[in-house]
Amino acid sequence: MKMKKNVFLGFLIFSLFAFPGWSQSWSSNPYWYSLEQGKFYFRNGDYGKALMSFETARRDRRTMYTRMEQAMIELLSIPEVRYMGDSLELIEAYIKERHQVNAGIALEELYYRYPKKSLEGSAYRALEEISRLKDFPEAEYWIGETFRIEGELGVALGQYQKAHAQRAFLENPSFDTEILYKMVDILKAKQNYAEMENRALEILEQDPRWFGNSGAVTRRAMNTILENGDNGLPRFLTIYRYNNIAVERAHRLLGLYYYASGRYNKAAEHLMFSFLIQNTILIEEVLRNQYDFTFTTLDNLINEVMKRPILVNFIQEVEYYKTLYYFAAALYNDGNTKQVPARQLWTFLSRHPEIGEWSGKAKNQLRTPFVEQVIEMP
Repeated sequence: MKMKKNVFLGFLIFSLFAFPGWSQSWSSNPYWYSLEQGKFYFRNGDYGKALMSFETARRDRRTMYTRMEQAMIELLSIPEVRYMGDSLELIEAYIKERHQVNAGIALEELYYRYPKKSLEGSAYRALEEISRLKDFPEAEYWIGETFRIEGELGVALGQYQKAHAQRAFLENPSFDTEILYKMVDILKAKQNYAEMENRALEILEQDPRWFGNSGAVTRRAMNTILENGDNGLPRFLTIYRYNNIAVERAHRLLGLYYYASGRYNKAAEHLMFSFLIQNTILIEEVLRNQYDFTFTTLDNLINEVMKRPILVNFIQEVEYYKTLYYFAAALYNDGNTKQVPARQLWTFLSRHPEIGEWSGKAKNQLRTPFVEQVIEMP
């Protein structure tokens, strides 16, 4: 089936450039080629050429679908076709019978991009969807990336917002998470924390363990385990596993933001998820190479982690020790029942002076717990 689609795409591209009137004022390459060319220039630091390629890709895709839209409008304006009403089936038969090549190409392209069943047999719905295909969210994103690397954060943010608004047409729907993270980063840099929070929460709408009523039930159960005395923390990591790395940074960022703004309950919940995801990935990776490993404590886990450079890099990327420190701080300030796991986390950090800053901070907290005066978000 995939081979047939690839063959069709090859024919489609040939047809678009072969039929008179369809290729005028276009660049010499199809829009997707211009996009890939722009990525090549971008990765090689030639941002001027990259921007030109991305803008060409956006323009050419819009031109292509505008002409397909026009072909459908012209077809639907034919008196014979108007008498067929909104019947896509009858109109398809007319296209084949009368050799309406351009309209036929437009419909075949639509069916490749959009499920035919969802059109419910409506020709006007087909026209509407062809019109919507003019949007090119990948090009908008890469234009944003180019402006971001050039330091034009406001322009870049606008481009990411366009790409996000057009997310229904992403080739890879999950790429919208990357777009949202880019928006989060710029909003954080601009200290627009309210909007940063909204975008991060939007990322978490894709987190089934967090979102909705079932998420609230899960969080309550997790908290109950954590508060179970000296055994709470190791039991928590023994019972629960969650490796959804796509949402880890959103949880971590929100946890730090809520801690900085004094909302310790929210901070603790988000940092709990970040802590769980980070440790799940570490445990799974250790088990992948050492099948007889059994998690008992954070100490026995970190001893194994430090033997593997790839995991050492991972804990640096996800700010592992910082996450543990602020998770403990949020727990401690969230209520008396959570102070035991908070002290356990600080104790773990304090036993590892090689960690540096976070070990020293944990020692200070164990001597005299205090709420840090955070001037800006950590």
